[in-house]
Amino acid sequence: MEREWQPLSAGELELRLDQVVEDILESDLVGKVETQPSSDVYVQLLQSKRSPGPQAFPTAAALTGPTEEGATESEADKLLQSSKSMARLAGRARLSLSQTVLLSLSLLSERVSYRSVSRRFQLEKGNIHRIFFSFCERISNLKEEQIRWPVGEEAAEALFPFSSLVVKKEQDEGRCFPQVLGVLGHTQIPIRLPVGKQALESVGPAEKRKKKKAHPDCWLNLELVCSCRGQFLHCRVSKGSDVDRGRRLRDRLKQNPELMPPGSCLVARAGYPLTAQILTPYTQSNGPDQELFNQTLEEHCQILDQAVSSLKVRFKRLTYLDIGNYDRARTVVYTACVLHNVFVQMGQELQGESETESTVTVEEEEQEEDEEGVQRRDVVADLLLTNGNSGRT
Repeated sequence: MEREWQPLSAGELELRLDQVVEDILESDLVGKVETQPSSDVYVQLLQSKRSPGPQAFPTAAALTGPTEEGATESEADKLLQSSKSMARLAGRARLSLSQTVLLSLSLLSERVSYRSVSRRFQLEKGNIHRIFFSFCERISNLKEEQIRWPVGEEAAEALFPFSSLVVKKEQDEGRCFPQVLGVLGHTQIPIRLPVGKQALESVGPAEKRKKKKAHPDCWLNLELVCSCRGQFLHCRVSKGSDVDRGRRLRDRLKQNPELMPPGSCLVARAGYPLTAQILTPYTQSNGPDQELFNQTLEEHCQILDQAVSSLKVRFKRLTYLDIGNYDRARTVVYTACVLHNVFVQMGQELQGESETESTVTVEEEEQEEDEEGVQRRDVVADLLLTNGNSGRT
């Protein structure tokens, strides 16, 4: 008895009000269906779909109209009961597909709070949170379809020349310049630390936290392979404490050599392993051939810089993800990468300022090198110097 007389909380009161409103609307709709012909009902349903704001699911009677011949009353009752049960999901608001996409893209592309989006779409913050992450999960599940490694004809179309200075000489017969399949690199996405680790960090802007030796799990590592068009061919998200730095991709390419077309390679900045499939710059350039090689590689790496910049300009929420859950933060990043590829395929590209030093370059560290990679790099550097000089003369 005491509990019945205690005042309701704000959440319980709002939930009960939502249920009462749904009951009233549903009873009115059922009453109209019983008194109006089916054609009028379809007109009202079409008009309700065009109206903005959250909408409840229509009842089964309104959708089906008068029962057709051969349809039993029990089937109609089942449909009506199922629609009523769907309308009782804890008062959750339901949006149309276009409104769901608009809401989710607003949260991805703008630095806005859930509160402002709540006022814009007239929804509770809890519902917005649920709708947004549901959208991200569905889009991120398309990662294997939209972010895929090119093979066959797609790989041949993705190849582009290593240098524009190449002039083929007869004495270089048997040696050739590789074709570039993509640019390998990474960027960092700042995120909110989990609850258990927040005490280790001082509160401040993301830029200040990056300059200090912050906790490694306060950002995500986004490893990418980018084509010459700015499309992502490979995408991997890991915690900031993960210092893999392309080693998994190196092992994958060695175990599956068919992934690289003959005579092709990837290019990357210093810090990534040097192999026959991945060419990296000289850490200490000695001579004009090595300097020219490093300069050529840096020109290719700017393609990745521009793609990453476009990604963050289009999806401004990636400048700082206020999400303490690693799995959810990773899902949001994958969603942005999938949508980036979709927009690139549609020809919608954005130009943003490159952030090479703060996002893409890696810290100087001992670079792993194998003999095949060292030999191939030396051959390419020598070819660049000889053919480049002959091209100028």
